[in-house]
Amino acid sequence: MKIVVALGGNALLKRGEPMTADNQRANVRRAAAVLAELVAAGHSLVITHGNGPQVGLLALQVAASSDPPFPLDVLDAESAGMIGYVLQQELGNAIKDRLFAALLTQVKVDPHDPAFAAPTKPIGPVYDEATARRLAAERGWRIAPDNDKWRRVVASPKPLAIIEAEVLAFLVGRGVIVICAGGGGIPVVELADGSLAGIEAVIDKDFASSLLARQLDADLLLLLTDVDAVYADWGLASARPLANVQACDFVPGDFPAGSMRPKVEAAVEFVRASGKPAAIGKLEEAVKIVGGIRGTWIGPAV
Repeated sequence: MKIVVALGGNALLKRGEPMTADNQRANVRRAAAVLAELVAAGHSLVITHGNGPQVGLLALQVAASSDPPFPLDVLDAESAGMIGYVLQQELGNAIKDRLFAALLTQVKVDPHDPAFAAPTKPIGPVYDEATARRLAAERGWRIAPDNDKWRRVVASPKPLAIIEAEVLAFLVGRGVIVICAGGGGIPVVELADGSLAGIEAVIDKDFASSLLARQLDADLLLLLTDVDAVYADWGLASARPLANVQACDFVPGDFPAGSMRPKVEAAVEFVRASGKPAAIGKLEEAVKIVGGIRGTWIGPAV
């Protein structure tokens, strides 16, 4: 199968774990070993990844400098290059007989997307509420709860088009394992003269992966994270994992924004547009998820 595999930022850097180069590489190496099993099973992979923790760290480092800060689109590109490099290297170490390419990917968004007025995308480290409110006041951040902690949130417009889709399809068609759309891709807008320009935002990598899977005519969209399945009644005593669900049975509003809701919405979007399935689950169980015995499978209505 041709599978677009989306690695969550929290799958590459565990929640609450120090954001060090060593920790990131150890987690990427763990992910590469899992992906190598999918390749060994005969699947063709296109790999995307999140960047929420990483781009937030870069933004903090930039803010600590006396120089003018780089905009978020440039930091998106920087984090995509950083993670893509490590992924490409560790995949090459795990799989010796395949070609790999990590590509910076521009993704067109609407400059009038309502997301710019209502930021929801969490980036950077977690804080207790008092620290988050202090930093928000000092730095002009928007903040929001993230489970029992608080994080900075930024605009996350919907992706409209993958600019490099034709290049990606060319490489995939020749057997290259491509790492792309890092952090949801680099957000750009089309100007009146047809040229492109970056814009301050972080695109949700699940929505970008859903769009990419449709543009590449993938057989499966696989969203890997740090939880084993989509849960009904998450956070309640009645919480239960969902195994096989039809896209029409999901109500995205039943799931927390900034966490599982984008994954569910992106998966349903792919299923409805393509008529092909999507699956959500834990990184370590990727092979079993593809085999249909773990995670949550979302299929088209029968």
